[in-house]
Order: sequence, then C-alpha cells, then structure tokens
Amino acid sequence: MIGFQLGGVAAIAQRDVLKLLRDRARLAVNLAFPVLLIAGLGSVLGPTVGKVTGLNSVTLAFTGVLPASLFQSVAAGMISIVEDRETDFARVLFVTPISRFALIAGKVGGESLVALVQAGFVVVLAAVFGVPVRFSMVFVVVLLACCLCGAGFGLVTVAALPNQRSAMQVFQFLIIPQYLLAGVLVPLRGVSAWLGVVSAAMPLRYLVDLTRAVYYSGTSSYGEAVTGALVGDVVLVVGFTAVFLLCGGLLFSYRERSR
Repeated sequence: MIGFQLGGVAAIAQRDVLKLLRDRARLAVNLAFPVLLIAGLGSVLGPTVGKVTGLNSVTLAFTGVLPASLFQSVAAGMISIVEDRETDFARVLFVTPISRFALIAGKVGGESLVALVQAGFVVVLAAVFGVPVRFSMVFVVVLLACCLCGAGFGLVTVAALPNQRSAMQVFQFLIIPQYLLAGVLVPLRGVSAWLGVVSAAMPLRYLVDLTRAVYYSGTSSYGEAVTGALVGDVVLVVGFTAVFLLCGGLLFSYRERSR
C-alpha cells in the first residue's frame, strides 16, 4: 500500500512537471522575472545601496531574488489544486486508493522540482553577470526549505478560497508586500517600528536572511548582508513551513470531504 501511495505521488509530480514544459509562456516568465530583478534592479541600486553597504548590489539582489523566486514559483504552482478542484480532476483522483495527503505531496514535489530547475538557470545567468557562485550542501538544503515553505504558503492560501480567480487575486495581494518588506533587494535596517512588526510576519523575510547567512558565511560582508540571528531564522522557517503545510493540508482535506 505504501508503494502504491508513493507511485501516486510520483505520478502527480510528473504531471506537474510536464504541464510546465508545455506551458512555454509560464516557463519564460518564471525565468525572465528573477533575472531582470537581479541584473536590472541590482545594477540600478549599485550607486545607492552598494555605496552605503559596501556590498555588490547585484550579488545582494541575487541572494534575495533566488529564495524569493523559489518561494513564489512553488506557491503559485499550488494554485493548480484549485484548477483541479474546478475541473473535478481531484475528485477523480480521490476515487482511487491515493490519499489526499499523497495528492498534496505530489503537488509539492512536482512544483518544487520545477522551481529548482528554474533556479538552476537563474544561477547560471547570474554567474554571467559576475555573481560569485558559492554552493554547498547547506545552501541546497536552504533552497529546498524555500520550496517547502512556499508550497505550504500556497496551499494554505488556495485551500481557503472558493475558485482559481479568487486564489490568483489574493495570492498577488499576499506576495507583493513580501518582496517589499522581506529585504529581497535591500537588507532591512532602520525601518520604522510598525514596518518592523509587519515585516516580522513575512515568512519570506526569514528565507532571504537564511539564504544570505549561508551564502555570506565566513566573509567580511556577513554583518552587512545578514540582519537576523541564524538560529532564529532556522526556527522560524521550520515553524512557518510546518504550520502552513499542516493547516493547509487539513483544510484542503476537509473542503474536499464536504463537497
């Protein structure tokens, strides 16, 4: 039975990967958007942010945009659960012995794989713009954490909404402030008290800070690039991810049972 569930997870993940490969418009946008942010805004911020912090603004943008793009890509991909619900594809799956949580695991796995492949292209293109590549197993684990947290965020968002249109509108409303208040392009320092409180509620903030902590580890730029404590970032990322996945999974399962 366990093998059957795992087979179902793999099949659902494969379906999501194939959907992306056939959707060339989404693939192009997902690749172009982070590259434009890194190369475009990173270069524009050089005379200001780079001069004040003493950091390479393109590299700083890379360490913020990479985790943000993983988070956003996987979270947006989870909206396909709503599409499956509207087309009754999910109901077709539920008449098989595959559990609802296996369906969710397949979605998470497929969207995470898609996001990581896209991230690989972003890394290659960033290197072309002169960003030093410093990879380690810890860095890869952090990128996986970005995917899982994004999956949980997307799941808990779409599970609470009635249709795909509402999910897309609310998702954009929730994701844009995180780009502004998570320090994606500029480290958060000296912000007002109320902005600090709002920023503290953004899960993307801790993913960005954790990514920079690993990337800048052992360098003289660590103190300028990283704004939080490493242990605190790890605890909050794990906490956000666990709560999102658990609540989203339970809410999705409840809504499908009550249809």
